[in-house]
Amino acid sequence: MKDLRIIYMGTPDFAVPSLEILVENGFNVVAVITAPDRPKGRGQKLATSPVKDSAVKHDIPVLQPTNLKDPEFIEELKSYEANLQIVVAFRMLPEMVWNMPEIGTFNLHASLLPQYRGAAPINWAIINGEKETGVTTFFLKHKIDTGNVIFQEKEPIKEDDTVGDLYGRLMNKGAALVLKTVKAIAADDYPQIPQNEDQEIKEAPKIFRETCEINWNQSTDTVYDFIRGLSPYPAAWTTLNDKNLKIFKVSKADTKGEPGSYQSDNKTFIKFFTQDGAIDVHELQIQGKKRMKIDEFLRGNTV
Repeated sequence: MKDLRIIYMGTPDFAVPSLEILVENGFNVVAVITAPDRPKGRGQKLATSPVKDSAVKHDIPVLQPTNLKDPEFIEELKSYEANLQIVVAFRMLPEMVWNMPEIGTFNLHASLLPQYRGAAPINWAIINGEKETGVTTFFLKHKIDTGNVIFQEKEPIKEDDTVGDLYGRLMNKGAALVLKTVKAIAADDYPQIPQNEDQEIKEAPKIFRETCEINWNQSTDTVYDFIRGLSPYPAAWTTLNDKNLKIFKVSKADTKGEPGSYQSDNKTFIKFFTQDGAIDVHELQIQGKKRMKIDEFLRGNTV
């Protein structure tokens, strides 16, 4: 077995189970790299990242560079003499960082690579109506999300899954895969499989608010998948009485009408018409208000 000295890099809650499972299984995580503390909320108090909180709990040294090319940070990173780096939900690394350890740097990506390379793989898999996705561990190289695959695990996408639902399952499945990968590397028995480029590859670019507007001129299935693929964050939106309306939970309906128009009894339902049917809204958030169920919304709003 190789004696591993691991540097772990991650920031959000998605990266916490992978760090925790390594510590629980006795692997030597010598330092954690995470995002700097940031002002948050109305009081703008400095908030720490979920990964930092986990590292501090386990007395693991934490580095929070603002510039990953900063010479002082590079020297500090070298001082830990890590032979393996692991990246889970972190930013892009310069080559001088990912190429530093002897074994290399591997990343956990929330798709079955080469499909859905990019910043938002969970969102795009649902938006595109996929029935299956998964998690992949792979070694980093120059071009983003293109390195040799170590392991993959598949995960079915259910008909009513939102990003929030799938995120939680992939987070835990990903942690198990990180542990499997580290155990294989420690045993010096692990595959490195080049990604198959001889296929149509779907991308998963970063999602922006302006691209989250619902196009009601599309099919009911397409709109349904689009809303699920953006719920709960950043949330698909439309306008209602000149106000921005975020939509989180929906079902399909057979009712027909002019695409983009809507129908409501002002008590229990509101449905928006699509190209070939309708979308029944169950949870929503009108501009300036909290997220609420449809009946609660209609008690205080006439549409």
